Amino acid sequence: MILSGIHNHANGHYGHSHGTHKFEAFKSLAALTLPNRLRELGYRTACVEKYHVAPQAVFDFGEFIGGTGRDVVKMAEKSRDFITRDKQQPFFLYFAPNDPHRSSDYDETSPEHPNLFGNKPGKGSYPGTEEVFYDPKEITVPPFLPDTPETRAELARYYQSVSRIDTGVGRLIGILKEAGVYEDTLIVFTADHGMAFPGAKTTVYEAGLRVPFIVRNPYAEKQVESSEAMISHADITPSLLDFAGGLDRKKNAPKEPAPIPPAGAMDNKGPDFTKYHGRSWLGILGGENPDGWNRIEASHTFHEITMYYPMRTVREGNMKLIWNIAHGLPYPFASDLWAAPTWQSVFKKGPEALYGQRTVDSYIHRPEFELYDLDSDPYESRNLAASPDHRETLEIFKSTPGNSRNVPTTSGS
Repeated sequence: MILSGIHNHANGHYGHSHGTHKFEAFKSLAALTLPNRLRELGYRTACVEKYHVAPQAVFDFGEFIGGTGRDVVKMAEKSRDFITRDKQQPFFLYFAPNDPHRSSDYDETSPEHPNLFGNKPGKGSYPGTEEVFYDPKEITVPPFLPDTPETRAELARYYQSVSRIDTGVGRLIGILKEAGVYEDTLIVFTADHGMAFPGAKTTVYEAGLRVPFIVRNPYAEKQVESSEAMISHADITPSLLDFAGGLDRKKNAPKEPAPIPPAGAMDNKGPDFTKYHGRSWLGILGGENPDGWNRIEASHTFHEITMYYPMRTVREGNMKLIWNIAHGLPYPFASDLWAAPTWQSVFKKGPEALYGQRTVDSYIHRPEFELYDLDSDPYESRNLAASPDHRETLEIFKSTPGNSRNVPTTSGS
């Protein structure tokens, strides 16, 4: 979705492409994808480290820069040649660290055995990185998580991994400034999913959808510190294409779609993609609460190949609907989230144990519809879908997908 502007349930890329999962986007998606479109506009393009999309012809970067592992400072340094090579030709750099994902390693020196999140054991550090360490006792636990020793221990390692990204991004910005291109570079900083804890990553709850999103447009006449506009990752591709001068705003499509790579006998060409699901936010960067940006839509189908659990989500204003299409199935876990001490420490206590705001049982067994008033219930603990007082809101969301512009706001109950 980030590189295509099309939601994953429609673009063919329903889950992971790597390993045994092998999901791939439709070949016809190449008509819209960001690296392909920018190449046609004369941009140099490069992907640094995590790629996680397929096939390559649909997401066709000019260069792939790898071999950096969890060392985000090294990622920045290996990007230096690409950035400085040709100052006359514009570039698009897709800088995708592996941090702060969970790793396969656990801290065996701690009684809670937390995941290391890519950190070196024994308070080691990566070259050129001054590691930031966090005291589990001093951490504020987000309300969607259980306040347990295991959670605190894992959050401390997670935040250390996040801080390492900050160091690497800082080095990258320094390289842009040294190269003399910082003042002409649009920078977008975001994450591709919520934090790697059950209740966030692989869910469409707020902890899974609300991710960091920082934009710096060097040419904006007015810069604001924050905005109330609701945007999604589907908006990134049309926005960057708009910045590059390649978006037809009226059609919400590329001005010049690029050729679609030929499909082989076993390929699924897919439908003809003619416009984006997302839209450009370039024109609203100077506004704190722009009109017409009070709604988002989100979807989830797979993560790993064994994780079929399609969900569709609409949020408008303070009201949010989740449609659990496969609600008859138990909610599937990503393998790393299932093994997480944060989850296991609560799961082992039984189905009525509280995991944040929910019981273990209610987290695993979900109803068909979940309706929440986020003003009065920001952590989505009170499902209003069966409430007679909210029947109208539920029916509006259900009957007018993609166009529920008249959803009433409520104070909740």
